[in-house]
Amino acid sequence: MTEFNWQRAVIKVGSALISPDGHQCSAKYLLAIARFITESREQGKQVLIVSSGSVAAGRSAISHNAHPSIAEKQAMAAVGQTQMMANWSRFFDFPCAQVLLTYDDFHDRARYLNIKNTLRELLNNNVLPIVNENDTVAVDVLKVGDNDNLAAYTAMVAEADTLIICSDIDGLYDADPRLNPSAELIPSVEQIDGSIYALAGGPGTKVGTGGMRTKIEAADKCSESGIQTLIVNGGKGEVFDALLDGRIPGTRFVPTKTPDSAKAQWLKHTLIATGRIDVDQGAREALMDTGASLLPIGIANVEGDFMPGEAVEICHQGVPFAKGVSLYSAAELNVIKGMHSDDFESVMGYSSGDAVVHRDDLALL
Repeated sequence: MTEFNWQRAVIKVGSALISPDGHQCSAKYLLAIARFITESREQGKQVLIVSSGSVAAGRSAISHNAHPSIAEKQAMAAVGQTQMMANWSRFFDFPCAQVLLTYDDFHDRARYLNIKNTLRELLNNNVLPIVNENDTVAVDVLKVGDNDNLAAYTAMVAEADTLIICSDIDGLYDADPRLNPSAELIPSVEQIDGSIYALAGGPGTKVGTGGMRTKIEAADKCSESGIQTLIVNGGKGEVFDALLDGRIPGTRFVPTKTPDSAKAQWLKHTLIATGRIDVDQGAREALMDTGASLLPIGIANVEGDFMPGEAVEICHQGVPFAKGVSLYSAAELNVIKGMHSDDFESVMGYSSGDAVVHRDDLALL
């Protein structure tokens, strides 16, 4: 088994584990997962859950035919969300938070930034975020569509180093083990290419919406962002004993970049700066030497017409030395530049936080 190191993980738990019978939530497979989460947190690690099962959990409460309509499925999700959250919460003696997301939330700059800040605060306060697609309101064209890819997006926005996909299969095989008894488990995948996608089969259960292909798609996204992905059998309690022991009883997809380099490259080269912030010498030294966030008190001048969530160049005496994502608009910064954060609300009537650019969203050039 491959050695397993991590600090912040997203754990995706599929419908087959949440609702084995397809009609209600069950504790059958979740106790071992919950124990792994609790013991990992006691070791100082951080965990987020992406949980399937809301539609299945609410199925018995809504009248439907063999093939429920979209409205019926959304009604099932509305009922099932509360049941799914209650099912998770009973395993923990710490707070859990429900986070409902749609495809648009990850692709709109302002919403993406809000998700990131919310998840950061939840983790900082030792709350367990439980993420699910907002099936009650999302339409097909605005849905991620499967929780494997939703988990990958969540891992990226949460800046996790690991995605653990709990499936009803031991990992990726060189052939379909349900059809070929001599199929062998692939313990490690160094590069995801066409040959890996060719190994993907269809859905394995009547409850879930994703097969192995969506798991590989999720691993592909994470790999490019410096996040390792594991596919393990969530129905086997001994799997989580192994993970706690630092071993991987499944398939590990090796990231092609480090998280730091992937994010730095994204900040430096992908995001287009729509404005400039000129800072004083003290702010420059704090950003360069101590890894601090940019605060308004160090801002001398603001150029451009940018909105919250857009990228800006950070300069000293007109020379750019960093790039980051601003939490405030140019108009807001022109009001609060040079001020202490305690004064924001008295001047603007509200505050979006102490930092203009958080250190997690800043890269030195």
